[in-house]
Amino acid sequence: MSALPLPSSSSSAAADVKPLLPMQRSRGYWTSALLRFTRDPVAMGAAFVVLLLIGLAVLGPWLAPADPYASSMLKRLKPIGTEGLPLGSDELGRDMLSRLIVGARLSLFIGITPVICAFVLGTVIGIVAGYAGGFTNTLIMRTIDVFYAFPSVLLAIALSGTLGAGVVNSLISLTIVFIPQIARVAESVTTQVRTRDYVEAARASGANPFTIVRVHVLGNVLGPIFVYATSLIAVSMILASGLSFLGLGVKPPEPEWGLMLNTLRTAIYVQPWVAALPGAMIFITSISFNLLSDGLRSAMDNKG
Repeated sequence: MSALPLPSSSSSAAADVKPLLPMQRSRGYWTSALLRFTRDPVAMGAAFVVLLLIGLAVLGPWLAPADPYASSMLKRLKPIGTEGLPLGSDELGRDMLSRLIVGARLSLFIGITPVICAFVLGTVIGIVAGYAGGFTNTLIMRTIDVFYAFPSVLLAIALSGTLGAGVVNSLISLTIVFIPQIARVAESVTTQVRTRDYVEAARASGANPFTIVRVHVLGNVLGPIFVYATSLIAVSMILASGLSFLGLGVKPPEPEWGLMLNTLRTAIYVQPWVAALPGAMIFITSISFNLLSDGLRSAMDNKG
């Protein structure tokens, strides 16, 4: 009986070799942040409400069931649920549902535009101050600190009262109010980034300051600044509505939630639910932007 052949060393080595798994590409920062954001149900709900409000602002004139400017003294201060007036009517008999829908455009425009303008201007000012440092930083930031001597509400009222009532003056006033806040955040994060090793290496390689800021600094500071600016939209909505309520913003008969609160304040004892509808829209919009900002902050946190 012949002996069985022993396995060769080459065949045993081949048996021990395991098939290689395909290499998986690691997720980028923004992809991971987006994935964390979509897993947050509260943030997704707030984002849905914000998108719905933006849709109302864009498509409002076509979605409104009636003319928001048509008045009728026979229909004034009708309660919620009246036939043909689902949300009642205001003090001049105008359809509240139509005015709330159409008013979303002007309310969101006045609330978001100052934050966008302040985001651009404040980011530029803060990055220049943070990267330059020294006397330039001191000069810019001490000038910015002057605006912090006044509360935001009082500063907005003072500027609007000086410039006069109107949409454009309200936008200018609110932009001036928010520029110092965004500039301070931009300066803080830029000061931290400009001492990083990759910035020092770029500076040692002979890159000019504009290139360093554009390539190495800007991408690392825009995230925190954007998240903070998003949180200011809720404040801007409230301030803009407050200016209109005081007669320093939008002028009648334009449908704007703050102005609607002002005109309906005398009807609060007659139709309190109808009079509270513009305030409810302001509250829903503000809380949605706040929750959206919190969700973005959590999603963009590297430690999360």
